[in-house]
Amino acid sequence: MGDFVLSCCSTVDMPEKYFKERNIAYVCFHFYIGGKMYMDDLGRSMSFSAFYNRMADGDATKTSQVNVEEYTNHFAKFLDEGKDVLHFALSSGISGTVNSANIAMNELKEKYPDRKIIIIDSMAASGGYGLLVDKAADLRDEGKSIDEIAEYILENRLRLHHWFFTTDLTYLIRGGRVGKVSGFFGNMLNICPLLNVNNEGKLVPRYKIRTKKKVIEACVEQMMLHVEDGPEYKGKCFINHANCLEDARMVAALIEKKIPALKDKIVINFIGTTIGAHTGPGTVALFFWGDERTE
Repeated sequence: MGDFVLSCCSTVDMPEKYFKERNIAYVCFHFYIGGKMYMDDLGRSMSFSAFYNRMADGDATKTSQVNVEEYTNHFAKFLDEGKDVLHFALSSGISGTVNSANIAMNELKEKYPDRKIIIIDSMAASGGYGLLVDKAADLRDEGKSIDEIAEYILENRLRLHHWFFTTDLTYLIRGGRVGKVSGFFGNMLNICPLLNVNNEGKLVPRYKIRTKKKVIEACVEQMMLHVEDGPEYKGKCFINHANCLEDARMVAALIEKKIPALKDKIVINFIGTTIGAHTGPGTVALFFWGDERTE
């Protein structure tokens, strides 16, 4: 079995120690705030709390994806060591970064004809993307080959569910996902939209729900409708939040009531700066394995 590296982008929204513990390589996106560029380097350049506080204070944000040169340099260091690379890219429904990764891969194949690079569109984002990569790491640790892992992920990536809600429509309005007029009245009426990632890897608004309490209940209800094995689910569950830890904990507590096996096992992390620049503070995202996403 060949030696290979698991790789992904910083937009898996997992903490730095996780990558070290699981032996996973990553390459960074970039974000701009207050007109200055930073690396989306898991909170080292700017803490997540500081980032979201600046957003809440009105600082404008934008993001840029990993470019071809960055991917080329990232992959080449492993190829130089005689290792193959299995890289998972942020969903093509959200970013064009998978195209840059493929261009870099094709260029490197000429220089390293004996090495293998596999690029997979995760069709996932944030902690869902992280949960997919986490599964790949589990399979690697079980002794699966690079090709076996790639095949499994391609067959199962649409079983990874993402459900998001936000208590502040400001950033969805800026991104065009909610109209300005409906967003204005939505904020006045305390509307909290519930969104998910569809089978094309795109973030799609699904329901308009009034009050935080009800949207939390609706989010967990969607989990119970789709989760693998229902109340007997024993898989992993990740929750990410944009500077609203207590909201994330409320989601986790409700899940634990409905799925006792997950008591004290739900992993909660921040939504990172790239994804957070578009969702804004006040967003909570829930990720789990379930039935296949079909729409």
